[in-house]
Amino acid sequence: MQKMLKEKLWAYIVHNNPDLMFNLQEDYSVTRYLDEKVNGIMPMAERLLMEHKPLYVIEELCVKEMTEELRPSRFLYIGAVLEQEFPDDWQRLREDGLLTYEIINIMESSRELFESFSFSIGSKDNSHLRHAIIAHVQKYLV
Repeated sequence: MQKMLKEKLWAYIVHNNPDLMFNLQEDYSVTRYLDEKVNGIMPMAERLLMEHKPLYVIEELCVKEMTEELRPSRFLYIGAVLEQEFPDDWQRLREDGLLTYEIINIMESSRELFESFSFSIGSKDNSHLRHAIIAHVQKYLV
């Protein structure tokens, strides 16, 4: 079960938080990070096993718990704004193979904006945040 949870957590990170993926790889700390997360969730997994929950339910609950602090994804948020509001730039960056790299750069340069709006599941639909991010992306692309 631990191996499967590590694989699912890593897949989540790769698709939703590539900035974290790059940082973990750069620091050579992927294994340590995954081990810590999975080891931390094992008591919950064992309790659910004792309750005879189906394996797929245990996996889903464990991954949800392990990724709680990673949601919502700033990477996906910026990517969606870029695709919806700046489709020509999004397409160009995608074709040039630079989309992920540039989204991560935009994320880093807009860190204070996300923090000032307390970016979370509850605030991700805040129109003021969206407009501030759009303005920031527009300046970034110029």
